[in-house]
Amino acid sequence: MNAPLYTANILRLAASLAEPCELERKDRAAELRSPTCGSRIAVTLQIDEEGKVQRISQQVHACAFGQASAALMEKSAVGRGHGEAAEALLTLSAWLAGEREDAGDWPGLSALEPARARRSRHGAILLPFRALLAALETER
Repeated sequence: MNAPLYTANILRLAASLAEPCELERKDRAAELRSPTCGSRIAVTLQIDEEGKVQRISQQVHACAFGQASAALMEKSAVGRGHGEAAEALLTLSAWLAGEREDAGDWPGLSALEPARARRSRHGAILLPFRALLAALETER
């Protein structure tokens, strides 16, 4: 028998996604859409003087896996810069593809394990990290 795709933990993570909030400054932003599943994420960042995330707000239209991934990304994005976001995206992508055994250093990503065998969910899971990286790469 197959294990359930949407575990209680995935649904809890999805439900923990914060509502979009108003930022004092909107220093960087990006909006991306996954062509494979139609998920959409808009990320807005307030950046500190070192180029790291000071505050984050996102608007997420995605399945439970996309919402869970967005919640995990958001919870650990503050204090991170471009290099850390790029590394997290590469590591997560390799883990989902079965090219590595662990999900990397970004906290909580191993909770997305049930989706590793479901390639159709990978786009939604990667989208929050792609949007974070895209926002960090934009100029004001």
